[in-house]
Amino acid sequence: MNIDVPLRELGPVDSAALSATILSQDAQAWKEDKYRQEAFEVHHATESIVMLFVDIDRWPSIVVKQEPGWPRLADAALPVMNDIINRFYAPGGTVIRAMAAKLLAGGKITPHVDQHPSFHHGHRIHVPITTNPRVRFMIDGRPYQFKVGDAYEINNQKTHSVMNKGDEDRITFIFDYVPPDQIGTD
Repeated sequence: MNIDVPLRELGPVDSAALSATILSQDAQAWKEDKYRQEAFEVHHATESIVMLFVDIDRWPSIVVKQEPGWPRLADAALPVMNDIINRFYAPGGTVIRAMAAKLLAGGKITPHVDQHPSFHHGHRIHVPITTNPRVRFMIDGRPYQFKVGDAYEINNQKTHSVMNKGDEDRITFIFDYVPPDQIGTD
């Protein structure tokens, strides 16, 4: 969603339980759903544990499916998502995507703008789980460093990219929230 600024800092969130749950996932959990890596070239250096995903072929009808990550992440993720939504957004909307996303050490997500119409209507929230000093998130030509324990909304209608020059993987919990005034619009 175009939020008129590249990045909105939402501030501290209690993500300890979510972090522990994500970090306890085994290596196979990160490889079970390769849709994002196969469908979007920019995500080839990533792995994901997908909880929720919208059927993009049926947009603007919102049809969201629980994915393989749901039973493992939902109990820890829902309180974080609900807290952020309740504090910053209009109630009554829908979460259309939710996932843990890992950018491998040395990997990059090349510059892009999220194109599907669903991205024009949803707030894209990032909750860092792990990071390192050598991770750079670029939005509209400007570098940002995200801090574990805080949440951020990115303007995914601006060119953005991520580079992880560190030795450790970067893990972020991401969800897209479509507020009630955007449901059913195209």
